[in-house]
Amino acid sequence: MSLRPRRSVLYMPGSNARVLEKAKTLAADAIIMDLEDAVAPDAKDQARDLVCAALKTGGYGTREIIIRINALSTPWGERDLSAAIAAGPDAILVPKVDEASEIDTLSQIMTRQGAAPGMKLWVMMETPLAILNAGAIAAAAQHSGSRLSCFIMGTNDLIKDTRAIMTPDRLAALHWLSTCQTAARAYGIDIIDGVYNDFKDEDGFRAQCEQGRTLGMDGKTLIHPGQIASCNEVFSPAAEEVDLARKIIKAFDDPANAGQGVLTVDGRMVELLHADMARRTVAIADAIAALQS
Repeated sequence: MSLRPRRSVLYMPGSNARVLEKAKTLAADAIIMDLEDAVAPDAKDQARDLVCAALKTGGYGTREIIIRINALSTPWGERDLSAAIAAGPDAILVPKVDEASEIDTLSQIMTRQGAAPGMKLWVMMETPLAILNAGAIAAAAQHSGSRLSCFIMGTNDLIKDTRAIMTPDRLAALHWLSTCQTAARAYGIDIIDGVYNDFKDEDGFRAQCEQGRTLGMDGKTLIHPGQIASCNEVFSPAAEEVDLARKIIKAFDDPANAGQGVLTVDGRMVELLHADMARRTVAIADAIAALQS
């Protein structure tokens, strides 16, 4: 099993050359070079040029690099998409996706414009229509030629559009988060939790990371480098969790237990489904260790 950690996914404004350079030194698993919300309208063209130049210069190591473009319905979207394809990031993140048909259209454009086979499509789940259509959008990942591989939760936009109130327990957001998480898992794509706005509130941020992991998120989007360390810690399997996982795998791989559906490991009953979960835990722990080395 080969997995790519996406614990910490940091937004960085595409209009700021200094922070794009700083990204090369940060411990984030992934960097989103943002051409959308973080960039003023009169700086869009400059930001596009800066981001593309940064990618061509390289130096980001094993970090996954994603370019968030403006929506195709905006004056900048089509130029952003073409430039991003030519720059060659690991993925292109598209905002304001509402329907499954957009996944097919975007994938076809990427292929037609020469995107490398491994270049993926990520989409923001940030509108009421996206939540209503989450299952169909995720299912588009299995369409022929689809490049969809990840959902990013846009909780700030959802709060704005629904007029809900964001409380510390995120009660209003739980339906959106769980709906999209279930859809993502049903069709084999990753899902990254939304941002925490108060980057100085370390306790509140950590609590929301822990809630996100409880909900089954793969990681969290971040707005400040100071959030990376805590996020990486929460979304990494704990040492004791990995140790137990290795014991479960070893027990089921033991020829003496061949054909057994239920075993006892460290005084607890485990089934074959726990062995599958254990293999994923070990795979993600190994992938994290490889990144850190």
